[in-house]
Amino acid sequence: MNAIITFMRKNFKIILATLCLSGVLFAFTINGTKKDTVDPERDRLLLELLTFVIEKGHYDPAVMDDEFSKGVYKDYIQALDPSKRFFLQSDIDEFAKYELDLDDQINNKELTFFELTYSRLMVRMEESKKVYKALLATPNNFSIDESFDTDYEKMPYAKNNKELVERWRKQMKLSALSSITERLRLQESKGKAVEGAETTKTEELSSDLGMDANLKADKNTKIKTFAELEAESRVNIGKSLDESFGFIKELTRDDWFTVYINSIMTRFDPHTSYFAPEEKERFDVSMSGKLEGIGARLQKKNDFTEISELISGGPAWRGRQLEAGDVILKVGQASAEPVDVVGMRLDDVVKKIKGPKGTIVRLTVKKVDGTIKNISIVRDIVEIEETYAKSSVVEKNGLRYGVIYLPKFYIDFENRDGRDAGKDIAIEVERLKQAKVNGIVLDVRDDGGGSLSTVVDIAGLFIQEGPIVQVKSAGKKKEVLYDRDPKIEWDGPLVIMVNSFSASASEILAAAIQDYKRGIIIGSKQTYGKGTVQNVIDLNQFVRNSSVGDLGALKTTTQKFYRINGGSTQREGVSSDVVMPDRYAYLKMGERDVDNAMPWDKIDAAPFTQWKNTENFDKAIAKSKARIAENPQFKLIEENAKWIDSKSNENTYSLNIDKFRTAQNSVEEKAKKYKPIFEYKNQLKFSSLPYEIEEYKKDPTLKEKRERWHESLSKDIYVEEALNVLDDLQPKTIVKSMPSKALSSKLVKS
Repeated sequence: MNAIITFMRKNFKIILATLCLSGVLFAFTINGTKKDTVDPERDRLLLELLTFVIEKGHYDPAVMDDEFSKGVYKDYIQALDPSKRFFLQSDIDEFAKYELDLDDQINNKELTFFELTYSRLMVRMEESKKVYKALLATPNNFSIDESFDTDYEKMPYAKNNKELVERWRKQMKLSALSSITERLRLQESKGKAVEGAETTKTEELSSDLGMDANLKADKNTKIKTFAELEAESRVNIGKSLDESFGFIKELTRDDWFTVYINSIMTRFDPHTSYFAPEEKERFDVSMSGKLEGIGARLQKKNDFTEISELISGGPAWRGRQLEAGDVILKVGQASAEPVDVVGMRLDDVVKKIKGPKGTIVRLTVKKVDGTIKNISIVRDIVEIEETYAKSSVVEKNGLRYGVIYLPKFYIDFENRDGRDAGKDIAIEVERLKQAKVNGIVLDVRDDGGGSLSTVVDIAGLFIQEGPIVQVKSAGKKKEVLYDRDPKIEWDGPLVIMVNSFSASASEILAAAIQDYKRGIIIGSKQTYGKGTVQNVIDLNQFVRNSSVGDLGALKTTTQKFYRINGGSTQREGVSSDVVMPDRYAYLKMGERDVDNAMPWDKIDAAPFTQWKNTENFDKAIAKSKARIAENPQFKLIEENAKWIDSKSNENTYSLNIDKFRTAQNSVEEKAKKYKPIFEYKNQLKFSSLPYEIEEYKKDPTLKEKRERWHESLSKDIYVEEALNVLDDLQPKTIVKSMPSKALSSKLVKS
């Protein structure tokens, strides 16, 4: 989940003042070394600095005792080897001697445990590479009656090398079996016999060991024997593992130390974490939705850096010289000599390509047709369109409604005049008013949060004025954040759509709208349940005359927020006024399911006045609940949710192809019942607004993206029911009639 971040100057200065009063701040002076070399002094400095800032700045810092130590130990070992493929039980026995000592090691800035686990992991990974390569040289025998349990949490560590090799063998065999049976099923679906197949065929199972990515049935597909498919599966698994280990090889000791640091930080609460310098950059980009560079997404393919996508509107996209699939061989800065980047870490390649607006980067590129080209690009500000709010219009029962989707509560902390979610939602609301809509759906499903200030701005668009959220810092009186603008941008019917992944800022917005009774909250039973506020604190400000390089930043929980009715959203989230069945409703994925999440509590309510125009409010909720209860599609979704929950505890798979087939065919047959969930269409036509239609002329990629979004909306039963609720919220004075042709012609259907 994205943290909800507040950079309100008042609160940030309080934290800095607190830090300044303790120990006259940090005044470390250390001789640093290059990034990839071992620098224990830098690591000790980082440990000391982080624990100091946590102690002084965290809302409610946990006591670092034996229980804390046990939590760090468990999280860290699990992070290093989640599927228990590397460490032996003898390693764990050796590590366990430190299980209750980590709090002391942290306080004393000792690195003994980290050094031991890191060096052992490197050895075990090298051994594992030899293991999987040797195993892949031998064909699998799928007639043997054996099974594999994928419940890694309960799985014991291998007692010896022989047992570990056996575990690798079964994991890869399961992956091969999944791939082979899927390919056989695709071949069978065309009604063609497979020569030489000695066994029956079956369906799918994904695993963490190299499933094939391109399983497409095609009329020109060559029919392969079982032996050919088996050999092919091992080749593909080998490629996948080689890529995975290639990525691991790129990780530096600093990267692994960050894993250790974060195992410590997240024990204070799930949302406190350390950002290494590169991670801080990525966080800033995710919050602002923009960066300075060429506008290309990159991926690593063995030793090569390949362009996977050009960002619409960016310099690379505008220049039309690069395309997806191009491989970057060299990178040069302006007139400087280009540097060979083959074999270089992806993060390091990205650093060389990114740069300030207006500067030039020169790329030597191997094009998809095999030719080599030198391409110069002037860097610019690149906006990541997927980050930003967008809206659509739909006609239903003679009325027109607007749908606004907000993927996150973004903000540019460095530029107050830059884009942010509050400004953009205000613009979208105004555009929808110009389109004469009769109601608005604001969709914050899967929105993990973002800036606290933007929540206040957005909620203020729908109320006259008043409190939006209450914020409390440790040991301090609560602060109430108000919308002080008496202007109401939209006073018509309003629905807020949420789900169990709507978190943090999304929950504040939903809670405020619900408490004011300004709109109806519709979605999952409850939202995620994150009721805390984080600040991002630059660690470099606490170090004087240091040559250790960039120390990164700490995101730490500094406040809790509360609804204006006094209740916290922590753990409990926001309960929907209308609960719609959710396929994942029974799975444990919320804040309440995290063992060290902060507790729920309550404070006094803030004085506020509920919305008065609620004549159809309760009636609309009742009618929606009745529709959902009788809707066969929703009934099917509810049944599917219970089935998914029951299947989540089934972790053992037969590695005998006949038994595997029987089990998977049973799953497939059952799954067919739920196929209508994915084939559903609501028969509604969603349209772009006029300003966006104009943009299509110069940006076909945007048109394609919007058409895909409109298509997904036309298959979304949840959006359909939200629009039904808007129908029920209409005042009695509204006369439903079809819009004129002149008005309809302004909207392009997709």
